[in-house]
Amino acid sequence: MFRGTMTALATPFRDGRVDEAALRALVVRQLEKGIHGLVACGTTGEAAAMSLEERLQVVRLVKEVAAGRVPVIAGSGGNNTAVTVETTRRLGELGVDGVLVVTPFYVKPTQAGLLEHFAAVAEVGVPVVAYNVPGRTGVSLSADSVAALARLPNLVALKEATGDMRFAAQLRRLVPGDFSLLSGDDFTYLPFLALGGSGCISVVSNVDPGRMAQVYDRFAAGDLAEARALFLELLPLAEALFLESNPIPVKAALGMLGLFGPEIRLPLTPLAASNRPRLQEVLDALGLLPDGEKS
Repeated sequence: MFRGTMTALATPFRDGRVDEAALRALVVRQLEKGIHGLVACGTTGEAAAMSLEERLQVVRLVKEVAAGRVPVIAGSGGNNTAVTVETTRRLGELGVDGVLVVTPFYVKPTQAGLLEHFAAVAEVGVPVVAYNVPGRTGVSLSADSVAALARLPNLVALKEATGDMRFAAQLRRLVPGDFSLLSGDDFTYLPFLALGGSGCISVVSNVDPGRMAQVYDRFAAGDLAEARALFLELLPLAEALFLESNPIPVKAALGMLGLFGPEIRLPLTPLAASNRPRLQEVLDALGLLPDGEKS
């Protein structure tokens, strides 16, 4: 159902509020560069620091600008099942194409608890993308649990962010072909596709949507050499965008591109001055910087 390069959109803020003009411009740029889908209010979007009304505001605007040209997925996950169900319901009322639901963080549920959590969310009726990111949540879905989730009505995809290619191969072997497996890790995008992955929910494509979209397009067209060349060309950018916790570097990069203001919400802080030259160097090498920002 979901495939290709889908951007985990950063959220612009200005004076403590969502900067709608900057968000609109970001989405327009994504569409113009051929991106395959948009994911609003995930980790990169700072959803954990936003109110529900702000999340609804962002998703409503992204849906409006996308105008059905690409799928729009909205982050609804949390570590309280009842709240996640209600958030999913509210986002579903906006007509999103799916919701992204992270494994409940901090509380460390068992595999049985994880399955019940996702089953409860799936009952809302909105297509669900489960999100496995143990580095942030402290808990990981097992391969058998993912196979069980794939049998649930409305559970249509997994965003897999362990970076473990052996695990990715196990998943592709266990789940049906129409269940989308989406890399949640830009560093493993091309290997993930080679193992039968369906696409990527990408941080890098905030900054370079055109080339990230082409990684998938060339791979899908059977042009592995060009897909590999693009993937390797973008690898330094992926590395630079994780110099500090996401989304700190990507917001700095978008600022250097003239797309965003510098505002980020606590407990995240702006990119350290010592890391800015490296990020700027990578953006310059890729030809992404406006003339006034080039070194």
